[in-house]
Amino acid sequence: MDVNTKMKLLTYLVLVGMSAWAQARPAADLIVTHANIYTVDRRHPKAEAVAVIGARIVAVGSRGEIDSWRGAATRVIDAHGRLLLPGFNDSHVHFTDGGADLAEVQLNDATSAEELKRRLAAQAARTAGGEWILGGAWDETKWSPKQQPTAALIDDVTRNVPVYISRYDGHQGLANSVAMRLAGVSAGTADVAGGVIVRDESAAPTGIFKDAAQELIFKVIPPRSHEQRLADARRALAHAASVGVTSVQHMSAEYADVEVYSELLEKGQLTARIYCAPLETGWQDQARVGMRRAWGSGYLRLGAVKGFADGSIGSRTAALLKPYSDEPDNRGILSAEMQPPEAMRERLMQADAAGLQLRVHAIGDRAISLVLDMFEAIEKANGYHDQRMTIEHAQHTAPEDLERFARLHVIASMQPYHAIDDGRWVEARIGHERARTSYAWRSLLDHGVTLAFGTDWDVAPLNPLLGLYAAVTRATLDGRNPQGWIPEQKITLAEAVEAYTLGSAYAEFQENDKGSITAGKLADMVILSDDIFAMRPEAIRNVKVETTIVGGRIVYGGPPPR
Repeated sequence: MDVNTKMKLLTYLVLVGMSAWAQARPAADLIVTHANIYTVDRRHPKAEAVAVIGARIVAVGSRGEIDSWRGAATRVIDAHGRLLLPGFNDSHVHFTDGGADLAEVQLNDATSAEELKRRLAAQAARTAGGEWILGGAWDETKWSPKQQPTAALIDDVTRNVPVYISRYDGHQGLANSVAMRLAGVSAGTADVAGGVIVRDESAAPTGIFKDAAQELIFKVIPPRSHEQRLADARRALAHAASVGVTSVQHMSAEYADVEVYSELLEKGQLTARIYCAPLETGWQDQARVGMRRAWGSGYLRLGAVKGFADGSIGSRTAALLKPYSDEPDNRGILSAEMQPPEAMRERLMQADAAGLQLRVHAIGDRAISLVLDMFEAIEKANGYHDQRMTIEHAQHTAPEDLERFARLHVIASMQPYHAIDDGRWVEARIGHERARTSYAWRSLLDHGVTLAFGTDWDVAPLNPLLGLYAAVTRATLDGRNPQGWIPEQKITLAEAVEAYTLGSAYAEFQENDKGSITAGKLADMVILSDDIFAMRPEAIRNVKVETTIVGGRIVYGGPPPR
């Protein structure tokens, strides 16, 4: 047999083999085609189409390549050239609180104390006897004058209805006199370690309770029933789907929330993937049953613990190395969990030894430094074993601690929207020089630190597009910094998208299962109304989610219109 004949025979056999293989290969359940795919996979950053079987991606490539996966029963979504991204993964939420907040009184956009009072009056008029008015998210920095509200302001319009409305940062709240009476709070009530009861000249409580002092009121608020939590979770899931959030990391999760998520999962109604981090004070609850980091299923997992080191800058309770610029006698406070810090370090060390992930809220530079000290001591005692210890918020980092983040492999779990909100007023609290390493995304990335982005919802809006806008513009909400507040800390859009997808997946040990559009990973994807990479950065905040897909299932929207 001559060479030409051999080559013809070989070619024929290859073609026959390819045809047989194609016929034997299963057809895709779902194909998204004619898309502008930004994969967040550095090996194959762009593509036109993706094929899905079951819950996972089986192929990513050109339209022609993916069309070979089409079968008679394949559902095909024509994206009409729109941008397809991995589903957004919010690395820090209070998920059921956010769902509850959607149904409670809204005060964040109130522009004066008088407007807050009017809205509470309307809410009180439709509140049944025995029920509380909760929620709120008020922000006195939007008022003139910028003074905190008091019980005296709202008592006459709330009458016999107990009220506890939170400041938007969650680190302080306002109780009316009815709520304080129910809690047994009076001028004689002792101060609370790790918290502040704000008092007037006569030592009587004004109604403002900060950080740990809020427990005085929380203890008398009736717990939410299982049915209420189910409703909260369903609202939260629907909202998450509408803004393209396919995974959330629920900080300070209660086990009653886990029960609700489990029930929804059994019913096939869990439309976002949830990683729960209960409080570190109860770390033994998970350790006793052998849970370790990222334990559970693709939809619901435990294995992390959440701690608090301090409060917030807005409430002047974040722990600082130097005093607040506008309160020279105040350096903030360490949380109740940090009374003393050695006790918290010991709990965290034991939790780490048990295989649990450590995630600690630290906002002020002193709190961040103390938590890094703890993490360093834990690594020295237990050894480095890819713990992925995380500082939640990491808002105001001392310059000398940037390198320590990288050296200790600590993840910075941050919320970009906070920067454009806090940037309106934070320099009045800590001065310009300290603010230069506030929300220091550029500096952290340049030091080799992994960023995981989220929102802290219900403290800030859940919409990831607002977070991307904040990360690349740093344009404060008051319009006074159109070129960016501390502009040297801006990052690129590609870096921000990666922090919101692959970075967040890494923070929960799931980078091999999600965070990019890659064959073998979960089919969690979003189609956007516009190409955020082809527009002016300031326009990103107006982009909408057209379609949200979780595990190959459309959970919001549908095929984009032509």
